[in-house]
Amino acid sequence: SEDDLDRLLAESTDEKLTERLIFVKRLYKGATLEDAADDVGRSSATGTRWARRWNKGGLGLLMPNFGGGRPPKLGEEQQQRLLELLREGQPWKKQEIQHLINEEFDVEFHPAHLTTFLEKLGLSYAIPRTKRPSRPENAEEILDERVGDAFDEGTGEPHNKRDGDDEEGWVVDEEIRTDGGTVLGFLDTSHPQPWDNSQRLYTVDDPHITRPLVKLDEPAVGFYALSGESVVQFPSNQEKERICECLEGIREQNPSRRILLVLDNFSSHVYEYTRKRAHQLGIDLVFLPVGSPDLNPIEQVWKSLKWEASPLIVESAAEYRALLTELFEKLTAQLSFAASWIDNHLDDYLQKLC
Repeated sequence: SEDDLDRLLAESTDEKLTERLIFVKRLYKGATLEDAADDVGRSSATGTRWARRWNKGGLGLLMPNFGGGRPPKLGEEQQQRLLELLREGQPWKKQEIQHLINEEFDVEFHPAHLTTFLEKLGLSYAIPRTKRPSRPENAEEILDERVGDAFDEGTGEPHNKRDGDDEEGWVVDEEIRTDGGTVLGFLDTSHPQPWDNSQRLYTVDDPHITRPLVKLDEPAVGFYALSGESVVQFPSNQEKERICECLEGIREQNPSRRILLVLDNFSSHVYEYTRKRAHQLGIDLVFLPVGSPDLNPIEQVWKSLKWEASPLIVESAAEYRALLTELFEKLTAQLSFAASWIDNHLDDYLQKLC
């Protein structure tokens, strides 16, 4: 009724509602649709749409539905300011971010919504990787250059030889052949133990596992091959003589091919003794930039190996070594651990791998 329309108009504090009510009242007063729309500054097309909505559902359909949900608690400029503050003090715990938002913007997020908001803001949520002070800023570029040098066979000089090294002994052993293609792989040492618990397991009572007191004294030296055969060995220690024995084991499993071996700068790896023996075996060493263990994909192999081995119970060191060997062979059959390394550093040389 006209009285109802007048009452709604008197109570309205919404500009959009008021103009629609005036439009409807003018229609009831006998105005044409075009005139009623013109009275509130709207086109006849808008008036036609409003009249259709009124006839179909009354005031409920007449009011606009702009969608999009409620406006964000932090505007665009505030979000940019928040990113600047987070960048200055990173890394952050979620509770610390909530406190920062409260202090700086006087805004409170529900914990569940805060997670969604931070994801939309582009923040990463992961265990921070320790960055060593000795790591160069251009570590990726340095590794690219070293990989390129290793694939360049036209220098004539032993790849592993450095200035100041003894001139004698840099000759490949007579029985070694390297003309059957190229094997590329990654070497690293780990110390997995039977009590390394890295899996969460379900228990009814006290969450524990009763294990025999087994300890593996020897390190595990692994060679993760992208082409060729992967190898895991258990030398008595990491001295240069034992590392060279591991290189001999890698050569034995990968005969007749040149081997490019990516490894870190551990002291027994960089000794002239080790570099010369590697050359004699037809193995060219590609050293990672200092402080850059994350650039060695075998690190992810060790992580997965420890995770899979952690809940398994063994009764002796020999049984544990056999278990590690089985898991290492299974995991290194996958190239996924090195997928990003291949994309970043090997694209130009894939055709050279056998």
